[in-house]
Amino acid sequence: MSTCYKFISTFILFLSCSLLLQGQLPSELFRGQEMDTTKVLETIAFGSCNNQEKTPDLWPSICKNKPNLWIWLGDNIYADTKDMKLMKRKYMRAKFNPRYKLIRNQCPQIGIWDDHDFGTNDGCKTYPMKKESSKLMLDFLDVPKNADVRKRDGIYQSYTMGSGDRKIKFILLDTRYFRDQFQKSSGKKGYVPCDGDMLGEAQWAWLEKELTNSDAQIHVIASGVQVIPKEHVFEKWANLPKSRERLFNLLQKTKPNNAILLSGDRHIAEISKIDLAGLDYPLYEITSSGMTHTWKEIKNEPNKYRASDLIIKRNFALLQVNWDMQPIELCAEIRGMNNELFYRYELVMKK
Repeated sequence: MSTCYKFISTFILFLSCSLLLQGQLPSELFRGQEMDTTKVLETIAFGSCNNQEKTPDLWPSICKNKPNLWIWLGDNIYADTKDMKLMKRKYMRAKFNPRYKLIRNQCPQIGIWDDHDFGTNDGCKTYPMKKESSKLMLDFLDVPKNADVRKRDGIYQSYTMGSGDRKIKFILLDTRYFRDQFQKSSGKKGYVPCDGDMLGEAQWAWLEKELTNSDAQIHVIASGVQVIPKEHVFEKWANLPKSRERLFNLLQKTKPNNAILLSGDRHIAEISKIDLAGLDYPLYEITSSGMTHTWKEIKNEPNKYRASDLIIKRNFALLQVNWDMQPIELCAEIRGMNNELFYRYELVMKK
């Protein structure tokens, strides 16, 4: 890291801490942000599960990689409340933390939610404050006040970034607002597969439109919960198998260039891989979860689709894109404190 970058980072931390002590941080959650959607992206950082009561000390390591974009994958705060004033205070604490300010000053941020920032553990469409919670989430992300997403239910949205033949489309799914309830297992914990829907018909129609005839070279699809893994008993798309199959069928039908799944939720990191008939590349899912906390014990968890190590450490992830190669070279990295590299994986892209 350069001496100049170290000085700027230290100054930002000092200034933010001083303002916090003086009670001079902004009183409003929405601040706005600049986003140049024509900029070609080469480094994309992402992560999830950020408890605002814990020290968010991964941000300096994330910033060392100089990402062009940060993607929140859910549980961006731990709210778990129907009190919107309390939820706003928790968002304020996370957003104006001096360390998070480092990434806010470095690159744009986009993202989705999961259950704890939605408002309730394992929450679904029955949560009574979901409309009010949506506004706070969008304000936290500085989504423009006139954006289409603010005119409809849910927080699903898309961004296309880059230009020419170097475009990436980011499709951010809402797996909470419209989701049916999961069926609890008769055992000690977890869920079993059942009928029900994950996205709601309006979001399904929107998703098909976003994928159809897209001219982006890479499609990054973000989900708060895991899509490919089936074997664990916790929240996942496989709890609603018809929705999981519908998503895969939609990818097979629309055949977007180089679709990649991102997910959070699990407090671990791993890369999963599945081959779908009709797609001429493997479908990968990069799970990065546990920015401020992870599992309390090291244990194995089956996942027949796992293509990496199971990483039970606090982590964030990167997508590194080399546009100068044909086919495009795309590398996934799982990293942790002090920017330690836990795992590196070269993704096979469409020729």
